[in-house]
Amino acid sequence: MSAAVQQPGVALVELREISKSFPGTQALSAVDFDVQEGEVHALVGENGAGKSTLMRVLSGFYPDYEGQVRIAGASVHLSSPRQAADLGLALIHQELSLVPEMTVCENIFLGREPGGRAFIDFRAMRRGAEDLLEQFGVRLPVTAKVSRLSAAERQLVEIAKGLSRSPRVLILDEPTSSLSYRETRELFGLIRSLRERGTSIVYISHKLDEVFTVGDRITVLRDGQKVATRAASEWTEDGVVRAMVGRDLSQLFPKSALPREDVLLSVQNLGVEGRFEDVSFEVRCGEIVGLAGLIGAGRSEVAEAIFGLEPADVGVIFVEGYPVKIRTPTDAIRAGIMLVPEDRRLQGLISILSVKHNISLPSLRRLCRLQWIRSKRERIQVGSVASDVGIRTPGLDVEVRTLSGGNQQKVVIAKWLMMSPKILILDEPTRGIDIGAKAEVHALIDKLAGQGAAILLISSELPEILGMSDRVLVMRQGRVVAEFAREQATEEGIMAAASAVTDAERLAG
Repeated sequence: MSAAVQQPGVALVELREISKSFPGTQALSAVDFDVQEGEVHALVGENGAGKSTLMRVLSGFYPDYEGQVRIAGASVHLSSPRQAADLGLALIHQELSLVPEMTVCENIFLGREPGGRAFIDFRAMRRGAEDLLEQFGVRLPVTAKVSRLSAAERQLVEIAKGLSRSPRVLILDEPTSSLSYRETRELFGLIRSLRERGTSIVYISHKLDEVFTVGDRITVLRDGQKVATRAASEWTEDGVVRAMVGRDLSQLFPKSALPREDVLLSVQNLGVEGRFEDVSFEVRCGEIVGLAGLIGAGRSEVAEAIFGLEPADVGVIFVEGYPVKIRTPTDAIRAGIMLVPEDRRLQGLISILSVKHNISLPSLRRLCRLQWIRSKRERIQVGSVASDVGIRTPGLDVEVRTLSGGNQQKVVIAKWLMMSPKILILDEPTRGIDIGAKAEVHALIDKLAGQGAAILLISSELPEILGMSDRVLVMRQGRVVAEFAREQATEEGIMAAASAVTDAERLAG
């Protein structure tokens, strides 16, 4: 998809000298931003640069902003999300705003139910939800509760919810963070269709390849200020990175560690009924094995089985050549297996606890004497590992939810480093974090491999899989269907293996 060349014209949306502060923080400082009709304007910057804050101003969430807003030439003060929606502005949040115990169609049309609240036309609601989701080329059970959907499926519901309002300006905040390669391409096709119909789109993403694929113009924010706005054709990826972080990040994918011969993790004929079957592979000391595949292929399910979250029905797990029985995460941890989960906020952190307590939580038994936590020892050890990982925080006692996404992810990794893992499973370790933090996490992964850890890396970002892995395994429909050595692995080869349809599958479908 090549970006259209925009002709100069009157902006549909104009933000002038927008400033917004929070207690102790100047989030935005005199930022100018505009969107023309029928263009995709990409907005990029590190976590904390002000991207989401600026879009929340535009969406009516922060009425106490300073500066001027014009919509279609008319001056307005955006005081509520409802007012913004009435003006044709729709924000699809990075943090999903769905009601878990309501159905897919009820979430999509929440507050705008066909037929009205007294006599809701459920048939029209279901049909409308199916039509919207079909634009992505996917079929979801629209009467299923959202709580039963995968992260990727929930993301698609959130996008459909925004589109259901037929907005003039659609703001997409990290829309592909949970989507597979194929679903991302389908989203790009939808963006192209919307743009051709005159819908304006603001596209926020840490994935620069996506930014250059869909963006007509690119604006870079850094530390709450605008660095520059240019046509996408006038930027290079390196130039955008330098503008974002103020430094060169040529070593985005460091790969210095070389695997050794001894096998730390061996999985033989592992299976969970209805999720995956007959999965076998090995990970050696100091080796990074990438696990690729489309969403629903069974990658996360394999990780959860190895860690004991949903134990395998069949098969054997060996650690350092010895069979281990893993029925719970406690069993896995005792065997030296640690998991950085796919959803760090729901599964990896306790948001109301401090940075210190999140990091030390799995290690409390080691930090106790006669049932009492040795607080001084806890602070010293947590401080040491936090420094090693490079966590940026005002202090160890601040709540972990106040940190950026990249620093939260480092906290999840740091809590396992306190346990000296033999085997580390990383499920989407850089999802939703900025490129600077991504480079730091990659360097940390390389360092851990250099220290002898066996690492299983699950990622939907093929450049990450290719850049960090010694070997790549590809899963499809619950089975490992291909294996590539580092020098043989390509995006095309991985995607062909991940999405191939056999004759038997074609006849069955």
